[in-house]
Amino acid sequence: MNPLPEQVILVDDAGQPIGTAPKATVHHAHTPLHLAFSVFLFDDQGRALFQQRALHKPTWPGVWSNACCGHPLPGESFEAAAHRRLAYELGITARIELTLALPHFRYRAQWAELWENEICPVFIGRYAGPVAPNPAEVAATRWVDWHLFADACIDTQLPHLGEFADYSPWSRWEAADLIAQNSDRLLELTSSPQLA
Repeated sequence: MNPLPEQVILVDDAGQPIGTAPKATVHHAHTPLHLAFSVFLFDDQGRALFQQRALHKPTWPGVWSNACCGHPLPGESFEAAAHRRLAYELGITARIELTLALPHFRYRAQWAELWENEICPVFIGRYAGPVAPNPAEVAATRWVDWHLFADACIDTQLPHLGEFADYSPWSRWEAADLIAQNSDRLLELTSSPQLA
């Protein structure tokens, strides 16, 4: 028996659930607003983990993005969903302490004929262990100097993003918002190298 298709949670403009829909059916020119989440992970040197989305994915194939993104399932908390996807996409099963840094982040973005339209809370945390990418989801991973990436994302005067031009728009917008809110937790995670 085939498993039921993964469901995403549809919401109104106030973020209140109004139904569900199969994930495979919601990313199109009239994408309904739905719930998602993003995770940024930092190592002991303040670098951020990025993944390259698998080349065969139907949305944003080959694009570099933050450590993990996904959709909570009906009845699942955002944090539980984040841990589920970190394990599935990157093989990270350690119970990382995640901090909800941007609870109300929302965005729309287009790739080809497909659209994202999401209320997407953003979590941050520290992780310095091994990464085992799932090839069904991830083509490659890399650790990136956070300050270089963040500076490129917030400098609106730059004519282009240079080495970060092929990074997902949501990861760049989220980084800019993380810097703008200047939280103590972000400063702790991205400060000078920590002693082991």
